[in-house]
Amino acid sequence: MLFPQALLTSLAGLLLLFCGGEAFVSGASQMARRLGIPAVVIGLTVVSLGTSAPELAVALMGIERQDTALVLGNVVGSNLFNLLVVLGSCALVVPLRVSRRLVRRDLPVLLIATLAVWGMAAAGRLLWPAGLALLVGLTINLVWELVSAIEQRQLEPRSDSDSDPKPGGGLGPALALQGLGIGLLVLGSDLLLRGALSAARLLEVDQAVIGLTLVAAGTSLPELVTSLVAAYRGRADLAIGNAVGSSLFNLLLILGMGILFSGSSGIAVPAVLLQRDLPVLVVVTLICLPLLWSYATITATDGALLLLIYGFYLVELVVLAKLPTAIGTFRLAMLVATGPVLAFLGWSVVSWWRVRGSGDPPPPAL
Repeated sequence: MLFPQALLTSLAGLLLLFCGGEAFVSGASQMARRLGIPAVVIGLTVVSLGTSAPELAVALMGIERQDTALVLGNVVGSNLFNLLVVLGSCALVVPLRVSRRLVRRDLPVLLIATLAVWGMAAAGRLLWPAGLALLVGLTINLVWELVSAIEQRQLEPRSDSDSDPKPGGGLGPALALQGLGIGLLVLGSDLLLRGALSAARLLEVDQAVIGLTLVAAGTSLPELVTSLVAAYRGRADLAIGNAVGSSLFNLLLILGMGILFSGSSGIAVPAVLLQRDLPVLVVVTLICLPLLWSYATITATDGALLLLIYGFYLVELVVLAKLPTAIGTFRLAMLVATGPVLAFLGWSVVSWWRVRGSGDPPPPAL
């Protein structure tokens, strides 16, 4: 593929991504209005399931090629991208007001699921009982979502335009929009990734850098674009719910199915994932709890902080791949450079823990 062709392919993929994101968000908003349930619940379920389609495709492809480590690696990488890049990028577009239920219920569930996967992976191999446990957890969570949505619908005043069912029409148009949207998202992400990979190779970009950036982010492009479109349209509930819900689906559905489909041999856990990437994912999830609880709004500063953390993570991957002997010096320099940031995050965790323990309500939120 020549460079002009690669550039046009990338631009076509980008256009399809934004068209798909617009259609998907419109369909999800219509569904929320017609069912009379909060949009954040739609974001945590329907939208998240739709945008997780590329991760499912990668998981099934990895099992077919007997590269089962790809399943766990893609899940961990996608979740890091969701929590750091998707949330961070959306916060740079517009401040994101945080739903109270997201902080009190969904983020703690995500943290528990992440810790559970880390604990089960400590054995060195994820076998079918682990996959079954994750799918059971997914079922319980979906039932809980449905019950809580029904209860919230009954408690909320009928005058709330966002929760009132929209008269006229059924779910058909909303489902059709979402189907069109997810199709354009998958096709657009594939075109953009192919064009970007070709352009990077033509520009002689290092293969390690390509693999750690373009390929790692490729399956998360639907989540990113959908959340950006939702944030731009003022639907922070959909934007945040999509990022958190997609991370939950990755852990419970994608990884659970991947483990079961891998057969009796299960999924071998690479040492680097167990010792570095899974702990980083746990720490990132812990960071999100006090960040959202303490301020009730993800500001542009918070978004920049999340993107900075992801940038440091990528730099470490590149340094480890290309200069393994320098990794110790790099980590020391990074620790010194990020000292104030780590101190701030530590203070946020302590503050969040005190507020949660005292029973005082957090700042007002949606």
